[in-house]
Amino acid sequence: MHRSLRLGGATLLVLSGVAGCGGGSVTLSGPASSIEKAPQATTCPTAVPATASCLSGVDSKGAYYLIAKPANWNGTLVLHAHGGPSLSAPTIERAEEDLTRWAIMVKAGYAWAGSTFRQGGVEARAAAEDTERLRGIFRSHVGKPERTILHGQSWGAAVAVKAAETFTQETVGEQPYDGVLLSSGVLGGGTRSYDFRTDLRVVYQYLCGNHPRPSEPQYALNLGLPAGTSMKQADIASRANECLALNKPASQRTAEQQAKVQTLVNVIRIPESQILSHLNWGTLHFQDISSKRTGGVSPFGNEGAIYTGSSDDVALNAGVLRYRADPTAYRKLADDMDPTGKIPVPVLTVKWISDPTAFVELDAYFRSLMQRGGSAGRLVQTFTNEGTHSYISDPTYPTLMKALLHWVATGTKPTPAEIASACIEFEAQFGAGCSFSPSYTPAALETRVAARQRPE
Repeated sequence: MHRSLRLGGATLLVLSGVAGCGGGSVTLSGPASSIEKAPQATTCPTAVPATASCLSGVDSKGAYYLIAKPANWNGTLVLHAHGGPSLSAPTIERAEEDLTRWAIMVKAGYAWAGSTFRQGGVEARAAAEDTERLRGIFRSHVGKPERTILHGQSWGAAVAVKAAETFTQETVGEQPYDGVLLSSGVLGGGTRSYDFRTDLRVVYQYLCGNHPRPSEPQYALNLGLPAGTSMKQADIASRANECLALNKPASQRTAEQQAKVQTLVNVIRIPESQILSHLNWGTLHFQDISSKRTGGVSPFGNEGAIYTGSSDDVALNAGVLRYRADPTAYRKLADDMDPTGKIPVPVLTVKWISDPTAFVELDAYFRSLMQRGGSAGRLVQTFTNEGTHSYISDPTYPTLMKALLHWVATGTKPTPAEIASACIEFEAQFGAGCSFSPSYTPAALETRVAARQRPE
């Protein structure tokens, strides 16, 4: 039996007769305990098996969501936190795109649920709440899973980590997640994962001087853009192409343009193909953070960073603009995005070794955080030789899910070698694509991104 209580605007679900000390009641709280409307049947994306059923809806905070349940549901729910983040308002199309990409989970027999999050922009805690709220919607209106695995992809890995640290037995009255799967994760938190984009902005400006142009109002580059300033990705691309000719093959660039491109590749340590993407993020996402999340000041800085790899590092380090991270802004971003390393359930990660968006060295930093937080025994990291940032391969994810669920059920940690070996079994069902590298260990983050001074 259960009854709902309203306390201070929050819903508390009190379950009677639940196993516990003395047979008493357990009070559930948090986003998953809110009273939400039932989702409505909808057409599944074509990538999802035709025998599956799909539901969609909008939660009480305005987040769209999509749920897929296979006909042969194995009892496990994959609760998905998507990457990005998008800066635009949420739409159901985003959830459809996510389910299309992750249809492999449904094909493998898992139910899948994904939220668009209630808003665009870089705010991990709100996204974690929206994800947890969706867990409650599934439990109330679809069925109670035997297991719930929280899956975070890219920036969504930061969301999943925040959810796993925030919503626990102690905080919500039950253990909401049995395990956590992090793929291609942005795992250094906001205060470290984005440092190289600050570096890109200042080195790009040193080389190109057109973002902003000399004729335009000057601003601190670590803001991304000043609040209220509008700029489209096409404008950023136009400026980059003026200076670097990124829209042309190397053979059609001038010697000066190619030298500047090579300087950015060598100093920032990103592929040429990723320069524009990271310049966009270091402009528009930085603006979202500084203008909407951290009070108009920037949490990013490059004081003390020593840049290497150019034809004249002395001149480069003397010439780049230097910025100090605002301490209050730094703490706000850290509170929203930075992991503490205190996750009470098994965590399994996977990353393509050559990921140009979320560097593999971030995983080394995440391991150190889990060690400091006392959760190192609950972490297994895996790496692949092939893939992309957005998706590695079809057999990779069912392999990881099986390993994680076995770990949850038995308490026995899988080894990377065991996972690599087990993947071959899934190729017969899901096609080729196993490329785990069980002996790989990433180097420290400071070997990829220059160390710098940070607020106390």
